[in-house]
Amino acid sequence: MTLKRYPAVAVAVFALFLALFLIAQAWDVSLLVDPTPQLRRASVPAAFLGVGLLLTDAALPVPSSLVMIAQGAAFGVALGTLLSVIGSTGAALIGFALGRRGGPLLERLISPRERASADRLLEQWGTLAIVVTRPVPLLAETVAVLAGASSLGWGRMTLAALAGTLPTAVIYALTGAAVAGFGNGALVFAAAVSVAACAWQVDHRAAPWLIRNRR
Repeated sequence: MTLKRYPAVAVAVFALFLALFLIAQAWDVSLLVDPTPQLRRASVPAAFLGVGLLLTDAALPVPSSLVMIAQGAAFGVALGTLLSVIGSTGAALIGFALGRRGGPLLERLISPRERASADRLLEQWGTLAIVVTRPVPLLAETVAVLAGASSLGWGRMTLAALAGTLPTAVIYALTGAAVAGFGNGALVFAAAVSVAACAWQVDHRAAPWLIRNRR
């Protein structure tokens, strides 16, 4: 099996998300840099804003870890986790849908043989890739889009997104509840960095079970 152009497409998608991230940082868009001030209080608008930001993370560089921690701080562990799961899983499905729409373009960029080879590879390992990359910024969005452009079904995508999102959401909600009295974004950011590796490890350990039951 030889894949030549497909990796280049994957790199191009990743580069696009990276460029959007750098633009947001350069323009200092507050909601895309540190949205925690708008999420400090538990309210219906704050809940909708948090979920909306996570959904937007499918295409824009939203600091999802900060949002999830802020939701845990404002709404508690249970509700904060639920809001984060809804938003982050929804973002994965939006990215998947974008990949579906871009499928015809991918067919023009790569040969049918290479497309078939990539589909077989994603059929075997795509679910695992979705699970373990959900906590990883930029890479999570890239994998979701590429999965949408493959033959992977909506059911497996949804289950994989949930499996990858839930442990991360719980960890971030617990962290947010623990620092509910935070006074500035720096503390929240430090907490996000400190638990990111733990979230990835939880997802990584949950992946084998999903692979055994992927059919």
